[in-house]
Amino acid sequence: MTAHALHATTASVPRTAVLLAAAVVVAGAANSVIALSAVAAGASSEYPPLMVPVYLAFTIVGVLAGYAGWRIIRSRAARPARVLRVLVPVALVLSWVPDVILAIVQFIPGTNLTGAIALALMHAVVVGVAVPVYARIAPVAD
Repeated sequence: MTAHALHATTASVPRTAVLLAAAVVVAGAANSVIALSAVAAGASSEYPPLMVPVYLAFTIVGVLAGYAGWRIIRSRAARPARVLRVLVPVALVLSWVPDVILAIVQFIPGTNLTGAIALALMHAVVVGVAVPVYARIAPVAD
């Protein structure tokens, strides 16, 4: 596909905004379920990363940063689909490194294993919700 053909298949700005907002809402709702479940399973309700303003802010940042990365790869990689097939899972696994360290070191007061696992699940939710939306907004091909 040529650069011109790729741009022709990109969603309009209003459609992009609606789809990204929908991704934030869906991922935010799923992350709310994870946070509530983690608290029910023993994580502290005072644990900052499981508080609504904190995880919703990071959900928004994650969806938007992921989309920016998707667009950069899409516009600059010779084979963007191939790059993204590798990069997305690698980025997800790398996002778990701080969660693992957090579970071990507990550098945030109130951390326990349940809270750290909840955070790792939240990362997976954002990726699982956002990537199909990115593919709809800005399809990639090799």
